[in-house]
Amino acid sequence: MRRREFLGAGLLAAQAKTPAPLEWFKQAKFGLFMHYGLYSLLGRGEWVMQRERIPVAEYEKLKLKFTAGKFDAGFIANLAVEAGMKYVNITSRHHDSFCLFRTKETNYNSVESLARRDLVGELAKACRKRGLGLFLYYSYAADWRHPYFMPREGGWQNARPAYEKPEPSYLFRKDEDFRHYIRFVHNQLRELLTQYGEIRGIWLDPIAGYYARPDLFPIAETYALIRKLQPACLISFKQGANGDEDFVAPERKVAAHTFPAEVARIAWERNRGKPAEICATLQARVWGYSQAEDGKHKTADEVMAMLKDAEAQGANLLLNTGPLGDGSIPREDVATLREVGRRLREL
Repeated sequence: MRRREFLGAGLLAAQAKTPAPLEWFKQAKFGLFMHYGLYSLLGRGEWVMQRERIPVAEYEKLKLKFTAGKFDAGFIANLAVEAGMKYVNITSRHHDSFCLFRTKETNYNSVESLARRDLVGELAKACRKRGLGLFLYYSYAADWRHPYFMPREGGWQNARPAYEKPEPSYLFRKDEDFRHYIRFVHNQLRELLTQYGEIRGIWLDPIAGYYARPDLFPIAETYALIRKLQPACLISFKQGANGDEDFVAPERKVAAHTFPAEVARIAWERNRGKPAEICATLQARVWGYSQAEDGKHKTADEVMAMLKDAEAQGANLLLNTGPLGDGSIPREDVATLREVGRRLREL
C-alpha cells in the first residue's frame, strides 16, 4: 500500500470511531474562533487593507515582519479546553489572502514568512492531543490580492479595496478569468484536507461575495471536492448558498443575511431547520486584533449571557479572539475564558 493510501485509510478508520459528525457538532455547543494574520500586526482589525485602501505591494511587506513569535498552539488548545470548548476554528486564509499553512499555490504564507512556521499544522497537532475538533475558516468569496478575483465593478463592493488608481496586480478582465482563482482555491482545499489528518469542518466566508455573483462560484463542485477528500468533514457557508451545507453559521444571531435580499432569502430557506452556530467576538466589534478596543472586550458575565442566548436559539456559540501581532491571546480574553470555564464546571 502506498503512503498516501495508508494515510487515507488511517483517517477513515479514525473518522469511523467518531460520533456522527452532525450529532457531535450539536453536542459540542461551544467553540473557539481565531482571526489571526498579517492584519494583526497593524492592530486595526482584519479589514484594514480594504478599509484603508492599502496597496497590495505595500501590504505584502508585512510578511517580512510576521514572526508569530508568541503563537503557542498548545496554550491555545489548553485554554479552549479550560473554557469548556469542544472545537477550534482558525483563519487559514482571510480576505487579504495570506495563508497560515504550508501551500504550494503561493509563497504568501506563514511558512515562507519570517515565522517559518505552519501554524495550522501546529494547531492541528495540539487540538488532536487535547481531543478538540479542528475547523478551518477559508475566505472563499473574497480576495484582495489574488490577480483573478472578481472586481468591484459589476460584483461586490468589498471584493477589492476602492483604490484611487488601478491596482497593477489585478488581472481579471472577463468572467472566464475567474477559473484561475477557483483552481487556486480548490488546490488549497486539497492541501488543507490532506496535510493535517481529520478536519471537522471547512467554514467558508464571506457569503455576500457569493450572493453578488453566484454564477462565478462552482459551489457544488467545491462541496464535492471537500466531501471526496474527507467525507466526515462538515461544511458551512455562513447562512447558506445552495442548501447543501451541513450547518448555518450566521454572525451574532440566527437570521438570514440581508444582501441581496431575494438571493439571501432563498439561500436561508434552503437551510431552514439545519443545525446552527452563532459566531461572535470577544472584542467590541471587529474580529482581528484592534488596539482601539483594548479594555472593551466581553466579560465573563457577557459570555455566559451569550451562551444562554445561543442555547435558546438552538445554536452553538463560536466565540472569537483576535490574537495580537505576535500571536499571543489578549490577556483580558484569557482571563474571561478561564472564568467562563470555571462557571460552566460549576453548573
